[in-house]
Amino acid sequence: MIQQIVKENIPECVRVIRESFLTVAEEFGFTPENAPRFTAFAVTEDRLLWQLESERRPMSAYFEDGKIVGYYSLFHVGDGVCELNNLCVLPEYRHNKIGERLLLDSFERTKAMDCTKIQLSIVEENRRMRRWYEAHGFLHTGTEKLDFFPFTCGYMEINL
Repeated sequence: MIQQIVKENIPECVRVIRESFLTVAEEFGFTPENAPRFTAFAVTEDRLLWQLESERRPMSAYFEDGKIVGYYSLFHVGDGVCELNNLCVLPEYRHNKIGERLLLDSFERTKAMDCTKIQLSIVEENRRMRRWYEAHGFLHTGTEKLDFFPFTCGYMEINL
């Protein structure tokens, strides 16, 4: 079941995000030393709490047996555009359509925010993730190599 996040859920959300993104870090050789700003290492309770309370980002989680097993947040960029952040599912819960349910939920929440486009970024080298988003209607719009990441950022978007 998908529910909105409240302040008390933040510590569990941080754990889920870190554990989920750690599999990507391990697969591609990212470490706190070579990629300290990568999601698996950079997300903190303070940061998520600030996003929830100060930025008023809608945050949603997939709960199973009272436990958070998946997560995402949205950020209203402006001009009818929302950014999808940190969509993730704990490794042991993957391949059960939870990520797809969260993604479809993000589409509905985006529309409720009067946005008609979602943008996101991925690790470009993660071809599996790119194909997954493309299978759900996203178009690849470009790449950027940032000095502080040992990978290329890939950008994608979908018009709703």
